Amino acid sequence: MKRSTITILSFLFVAWLRFETLNAQEFKFAFLTDMHVHSDSTLDQVDRRLSSLSPQVELILSGGDNVDIDNLNTAELLRGEQGLKQLKNLFDRTKRPYHMAIGNHDRLPRDLRNGKNDFELFEKTFGKTYYAFEHKGWKFIILNSVETKDNHYVISEQQLLWLQNLVKNTAKDQPLVVISHVPFLSVYYPVLEGQYTAADTFINQKQVFDLFKTHNLKLVLQGHMHLYEEIKVKGVQFITAGAVSGNWWHGNFEGTDPGHLEVDVKGKDFSWNYVK
Repeated sequence: MKRSTITILSFLFVAWLRFETLNAQEFKFAFLTDMHVHSDSTLDQVDRRLSSLSPQVELILSGGDNVDIDNLNTAELLRGEQGLKQLKNLFDRTKRPYHMAIGNHDRLPRDLRNGKNDFELFEKTFGKTYYAFEHKGWKFIILNSVETKDNHYVISEQQLLWLQNLVKNTAKDQPLVVISHVPFLSVYYPVLEGQYTAADTFINQKQVFDLFKTHNLKLVLQGHMHLYEEIKVKGVQFITAGAVSGNWWHGNFEGTDPGHLEVDVKGKDFSWNYVK
């Protein structure tokens, strides 16, 4: 075989490998946040939402506030636990991988929390409240942003240490997605109330964001606000993805209809669509 032929074949093989690598990284995932399940009727609406997902969706993410537990009394906790199990059954029935984040309403009621048991019902049903996983070359990092310090949401020292080690051991060019129920960034209060406040962002968000300075953080998905927001800072796209429940199951909220986000990944790029 001639050297020129070998060179061409080698080039084509490398090109094919590159195409296969990029092709392997093409996928669609859905992000559903603020479902606020509290009754059979709301559970049914979540079921319809899951059934409406694009057939191409191969991965489902939750942004927290899955089941309203924090407003229950002791006698009602069993109902809250049952709601979590019913929601898990709905996600199981999709036959797709799914990963859940915790929201403030997924915690035990305030008068029953002691700082150690806050998340026990969520953990009993869905497992850890912060963790990471990989899918087709992308790394997804789920944070627990509803830990508290001095009555503010915070990423605790223990969780921060875990995150520091995780980022340190992540390749700098690997595409990253972070999921946080409480936003890093939001214009909710400036737009709706004309003021800035730390009430609905977690207080050490800059410290957490700075951990990714030399890494390939592409996308931060947020919940909690029930508004749809897009903010791009330092090349990172922040999306607060409305709410499946809209205005807590009473229509739209300040112009944001009930909905979910669907994200298309192609190689190291992505696009998205808010599905009403």
